[in-house]
Amino acid sequence: MTTTPEDRDRNTGLAADGGIQKIVVLTFLALLVLGCGLVMLPFLSAIVWAIILSFSSWGIFCRIRSLLGDRPTLAALVMTLGLAAIVVAPFVLVGNSLADNVSDVIVLVRNSFGSGPRQPPQWIGEIPVVGPHLSEYIAHLANDAAARGAAMHQLIQPLKTFALGLGKALGHGVLEISLSLLVGFFLYRDGDGAAARLETSAFRLAGARGARLLEVARATVKGVVHGILGTSLMQGVLGGIGFWIAGVPGVFLLGFATFILSFVPLATAILWIPAVGWLYAQGATGWAIFLVVWSVVIGGLIDHVIKPMIIARTGGTPFLIVLFGVIGGAIAFGFIGVFIGPTLLAVGYRLIEEWSSDLMP
Repeated sequence: MTTTPEDRDRNTGLAADGGIQKIVVLTFLALLVLGCGLVMLPFLSAIVWAIILSFSSWGIFCRIRSLLGDRPTLAALVMTLGLAAIVVAPFVLVGNSLADNVSDVIVLVRNSFGSGPRQPPQWIGEIPVVGPHLSEYIAHLANDAAARGAAMHQLIQPLKTFALGLGKALGHGVLEISLSLLVGFFLYRDGDGAAARLETSAFRLAGARGARLLEVARATVKGVVHGILGTSLMQGVLGGIGFWIAGVPGVFLLGFATFILSFVPLATAILWIPAVGWLYAQGATGWAIFLVVWSVVIGGLIDHVIKPMIIARTGGTPFLIVLFGVIGGAIAFGFIGVFIGPTLLAVGYRLIEEWSSDLMP
């Protein structure tokens, strides 16, 4: 059959029209995806944390569902309410007591600087390098009321600014965590179908390796959430209890700060060493010794015994990964990024490590 010039022109025109239609459809799909992304962007951190939280606690949910007669909706509700009591309630307490804690600390600073510190004991001056300078500074404050007033102002104003910023961050963080728990309810309820689709997709994309990498991701998420975030929360609670027993003011604020600083080894000393100094200055030497022992034992037990035991199954997560995760997560996602950041980086690190090990001879 002979093709005429008119037929060729018509076919060329149809092909051109088909190409234009494809471009239009692809453009429309791209705009639709972009629009959906912009709509969901404000909820990204809450969704990511909901996925991490449900992923790491799926085994507990399955046991609760079994106890409730395999009723997923009721089990999801119980699980969500339980997590709200464990995760949200402590931060609400910190937020409610923040103003009182800061007021107590400000009053404490004013009283301490108003009456002046005691003359420094001899052992402070014997500390290598910094001892003589520290002893001289304390003696200067003890003898100069004007210097005490200036030092008091330098402490109080940044403290007020910090408290205001922390209050805003806590409020936003509680809102995001509450939203993530709402998302988590649906993830628990419909999680079996989502897990099956995820496993099927991983197998189709990478075969047996995809399934293994998915298992590595699951174990890493569970290890990081339990081993790093869980133990940090434990250290914050126990640290706050120690401050409360010793009679240090601002217990909730100090406990929350202990939780944040516990991601970095030995960083909690920034909190309990000044508290010990304050107790000593108040004449409570016994409580000062108690706080030293409590802080060292609790920190050492969690950092060197409990935490390594929990995260050992993940192959270990380097310290820099955790540190960058906490700082970068907070910058990228706000307060809730403290939880999301180290988890995402740990999963990425383990997946790259697992994938690259397959390429080695």
